[in-house]
Amino acid sequence: MIPGIGTAVNVVTVLVGTVLGRLLGNRLPVRTRDLVTDALGLVTLLIAATSAVAVLDPALSARVGDSAPMLIVLGSLVLGGIVGSLLRLEQRVESLGGWLQRRLSGETGSAERHRFIEGFVVASLLFCTGPLTILGSLNDGLGNGADQLFLKSTLDGFAAIAFASAFGWGVAAAAITVFVVQGALTVVGMLLGDVLPDAELAAITATGGLLLVGVALRLLRIREIPVADLLPALLVAPALVAVAAALH
Repeated sequence: MIPGIGTAVNVVTVLVGTVLGRLLGNRLPVRTRDLVTDALGLVTLLIAATSAVAVLDPALSARVGDSAPMLIVLGSLVLGGIVGSLLRLEQRVESLGGWLQRRLSGETGSAERHRFIEGFVVASLLFCTGPLTILGSLNDGLGNGADQLFLKSTLDGFAAIAFASAFGWGVAAAAITVFVVQGALTVVGMLLGDVLPDAELAAITATGGLLLVGVALRLLRIREIPVADLLPALLVAPALVAVAAALH
């Protein structure tokens, strides 16, 4: 199978889902669209929980010890958050969303602009921070097949329908993020020649699960956590595993 086909399919499902969501969303009252967003928030919490339990993965405990996994996740979020905050990643992502809104939709009112940006940011984070994004893209690049990305594409397509009915065309712009992030990871997989060790992958999965909790809190309108500022934690996590393993 051609490397990159999984990402291509994922981009298409996001775009198709967005179109269907817009066609459906125009016929739904605001109250119903808000309810759809709440349902997405609850499902995102469920996905986050299933990812976060990777902190209990036996491979991670065997590599760094029983007490270290929680500290690794904590350290990843703190250090990653500091780096992301200094780099102003959340602000840059929002600026990118605003630029795309002006280019793709033209100048509109501030409410519509905010809705476009929120749709782009939330959809980009949900589509690109899960474990399937990392492992699926790497395996695709390694020539091991794109089955995981095909599964993710199906999930993202349904999510795009719901997101687009609530947030509008900003969700379609998230296809660009999917293409860039998963495309880059696929290339990394082609260069690595092997998948990440189980312990490092477990740490990334658990950390990504907590990032998804932040996305869910935004969807549920509980707290506007700047999740983009925390994205460097996904890079810090495997580095901390290596450090802890050396000290173990």
